[in-house]
Amino acid sequence: MTRDRRIRFNGFKCSTVAHTTAGLWRHPNSQSHRYKELSFWIELAKTLERGKFDSLFVADALGVLDIYRGSPDQTLREGLQTPTDDPLLAVSAMAAATQHLGFGITVASLYELPYLFARKMTTLDHLTDGRIGWNIVTSALDSAARNLGRGEQIPHDERYAVTDEFMEVVYKLWEGSWEEDAVVHDRASGTYADPAKVHAIGHEGRYYSVPGIFLCEPSRQRTPVLYQAGTSAAGRAFAGRHAEGVFISGQRPDIVRRLVDSVRSEAQAAGRDPRSVKFFAIMTVVTAPTDTEATAKFQEYKSYASIEGNLARLSGITQVDISKLDLDQPLEYSDTPGIQGILANFTKADPALDAARDRGLYECFELRAGCRRLPGNGRRPARAMGRGSRYRGFQPGRRHAAGKLRRFRRPRRAGTATARADVARLRRQHAARKSLQRRSKARPRRSSGRTISAAVIADGN
Repeated sequence: MTRDRRIRFNGFKCSTVAHTTAGLWRHPNSQSHRYKELSFWIELAKTLERGKFDSLFVADALGVLDIYRGSPDQTLREGLQTPTDDPLLAVSAMAAATQHLGFGITVASLYELPYLFARKMTTLDHLTDGRIGWNIVTSALDSAARNLGRGEQIPHDERYAVTDEFMEVVYKLWEGSWEEDAVVHDRASGTYADPAKVHAIGHEGRYYSVPGIFLCEPSRQRTPVLYQAGTSAAGRAFAGRHAEGVFISGQRPDIVRRLVDSVRSEAQAAGRDPRSVKFFAIMTVVTAPTDTEATAKFQEYKSYASIEGNLARLSGITQVDISKLDLDQPLEYSDTPGIQGILANFTKADPALDAARDRGLYECFELRAGCRRLPGNGRRPARAMGRGSRYRGFQPGRRHAAGKLRRFRRPRRAGTATARADVARLRRQHAARKSLQRRSKARPRRSSGRTISAAVIADGN
């Protein structure tokens, strides 16, 4: 069996002013304030497609970062994730302006109803001609829970249990409700869909009750491409059961390697081919005509980084108020209600790291989002990234929206023109699947050769 060895590149944005690198919105070239303009997203999508990127990944958050110093003041002052818009609404416009670019959109399962969410994603799969992906998150912010009717955040591991059942429901809707040949579109008989081939899913579970048929006819993919980024124990197990692409970060290749091996072990335990899971390792790339100029550019960007802004962001996503800690003392791991994988990455993964101190942690996130940094000329970063190709996915960072991505082009086209053929093949695979019972009990295993990929990257202010 020939394995798909293509390396994938992906752009990153969040529909907000500042995301993973606080302070860079102040740079004179920054266009991040245009996040609320449709033209901004269309320009970005076109730039990525010209540069042969596989997809645009869009992060999202449903709550404000209000842990640092006990208030949202610092994050509001710096535009960190607030204000923010809904990223799903720009996808159709970007898809209309491109032909091959995929779109990986973050949506929190806890605050969606599976019946309605499945309809949203199927609609986007129709409108993008099979180019939509979903980054599955459970939402780690207590502020989101308070404002969305839950009162307080569901405990970390239970959030994954809820999402497991959410996945069971949407699989039934996407894969089992409509048979492959249910839509006949027969004008002569006046029949659009054969009622005998459209089935109620009859789901009755601990968290969800969805008895009826799915509202949508099957889209090209049926189930969108699925991504996941959590690297806690529960997150890795969830990725092993469901994810086709996993976003990871680490200060060194050996740390990333351990994460990859762990998720693949979980995939194997879930009865999946562990090599079918793709990994996207976060990386910040600064390009210029020469190494000297690239280093100077990096230092210029660094001069705009905000210490307090990055600490406020880290406090929010880990749900630990870093303002109460001594920045020069070792950071200790705790089972927080926030993103546990970030704390583990800087403590459990390698307690000897300088970044295990809070001040070092800030420095690692100021421009690099906790990942490797590659300053250099326009050719060398691509070669350096190629040496890590065993992860099969890279995230070249962009600092000022589409402008900086114009300076980074993948070395060769990675076959994005085959997307339609891949989708046609996947539909044939769907038609060959057995019973609804089998589809509802086990995650449908599709080929990993699809070219619609998404990944998280360093923020593009």
